Amino acid sequence: MTEKLKGNVLIGQSGGPTCVINQSLVGIVLEALKHEEITGIYGAEYGIKGILNETFFDLGREDKATLEKVAATPCSGLGSVRKKPTGEECHRVLEIFKKYNIRYFFYIGGNDSAETAHIVADIAIAHNYEMRLFHVPKTIDNDLLVTDHCPGYGTAAKFVAMAIMGDNLDNRSIPGIKVDVIMGRHAGFLTAASSLARKYDDDAPHLIYLPERAFHVDRFLADVEEVYSRLGRVVIAVSEGISGEGGEPLYTTGEVDSHGNVQLSGTGALGDFLTNLIKTKMKTKGSLRVRSDTFGYLQRSFPGIVSEVDAREARLVGEEAVRQALSSGGNGSIALRRLNNGKDYQVEAFLTPLSSVARKTKLMPPEFIAEAGNDITEAFVSYARPLVGSLPEIGRLKGIKVAKK
Repeated sequence: MTEKLKGNVLIGQSGGPTCVINQSLVGIVLEALKHEEITGIYGAEYGIKGILNETFFDLGREDKATLEKVAATPCSGLGSVRKKPTGEECHRVLEIFKKYNIRYFFYIGGNDSAETAHIVADIAIAHNYEMRLFHVPKTIDNDLLVTDHCPGYGTAAKFVAMAIMGDNLDNRSIPGIKVDVIMGRHAGFLTAASSLARKYDDDAPHLIYLPERAFHVDRFLADVEEVYSRLGRVVIAVSEGISGEGGEPLYTTGEVDSHGNVQLSGTGALGDFLTNLIKTKMKTKGSLRVRSDTFGYLQRSFPGIVSEVDAREARLVGEEAVRQALSSGGNGSIALRRLNNGKDYQVEAFLTPLSSVARKTKLMPPEFIAEAGNDITEAFVSYARPLVGSLPEIGRLKGIKVAKK
């Protein structure tokens, strides 16, 4: 049996927020409170930046009612950061851990956060400082390896599906061509979730474009032309990370963060580019009503739409991280394994090495993408539906016409 390690817990949040990230935070706090070897529970303001500044909150002094309200609140309760610490900063982090007797560190984030945890873990081992470092997964992009899916994705996917549902109804009311730009740098899981909006045969999205397939302007225009000639309207879901044959994104802001990630969000330029293409290059005669929207940060922060499954699993990975830290005797990342699907959908949490997640990206499996490259398959729908949960029931008039007199 592993000897119990006594000391304080430190929790940080990193990267883009989600609507359920605080469920993981509160899961860690409430589980940690159950164990006598944990002597204090601290939160770092703004992740690794807060650690370097020694800006900590005493989470053990928060009452349960407050914690539960925070758990149900979108975005990072501790504040988040996009920062890759230098080697020197990582050594400073270790000295700060020693100063505050931090023996358990939980970093809630994506693959960049796993990388940070991995670097600090290696330094702690090299300096013979006994502690447990755990990465707790979150990302709306759903692009972490090993895990079946990522906490945060189900709720963002539900937002996307419902937004496309509304856009479809708007587009039926006043027909035209609509382009919706959805988050996803390298992985198309979130854009693919737009397909869950479909109920009737002519429902949007009529075309879906993902980063995993090269984007060809001529093929895109031909696809739009075909749907428009058939339905008299088109709604297009496109990932912000679409790229050409060479792998270069169709559009970027030119900004790069400390982890080397190209900034894609925060502008409507890609939507404007695609709508201008349609207006100027489509063969259809006459004036076209073409519009675009960039969903942007609302996908990860809107408080009115939460997947119950997602919230539950975000809490689960936080709790499991504490249990694994106290029992495994090592470091790691928490992942989810799907046990079954459909109405009997269930998952279990398990431990995977930090190296299996750090700085790696999972893409949409080929079997989830239609051969033509402009849609998804039923295999993806089966995968995503349990994560999203129930969606609004959309109705249509029967359209019984009165005979003309």
